[in-house]
Amino acid sequence: MKTAKDPRHLKRETVVKELFSWGFTDTNKPKTKEAKEVLSNLDKIDPAIEKGAPSWPIAQINRIDLAILRLAVFELIIDKDTPFKVVVDEAVEMAKKYGSEASSGFVNGVLGNIIEVHKLEKENKERKKDV
Repeated sequence: MKTAKDPRHLKRETVVKELFSWGFTDTNKPKTKEAKEVLSNLDKIDPAIEKGAPSWPIAQINRIDLAILRLAVFELIIDKDTPFKVVVDEAVEMAKKYGSEASSGFVNGVLGNIIEVHKLEKENKERKKDV
């Protein structure tokens, strides 16, 4: 069970904070390996977010929501080490903590669309069969 002191949760929060900071000016260089990896894959991440939220251009998404989505999408479609349900839960919890009142629903909806588009649920089930 995840707690506020879970090191993986704390690491995700650190990465989101770095991505949020970078979002204001790209001169803020991230320190964590994970944030650097997310930023080096924006050419794959941002188009996935645009497909998941077709009514919201990247420039119009709340910056904290965008930072949360970028990390979550990185974990879902590039890193793929974490089960998608964990990624979504973590992202929604951070959106509740750091975002606006509507952030958690927005993040959940976008990630749900991305999971559907990339057929991650099916892929996740197939991975479990192979183990």
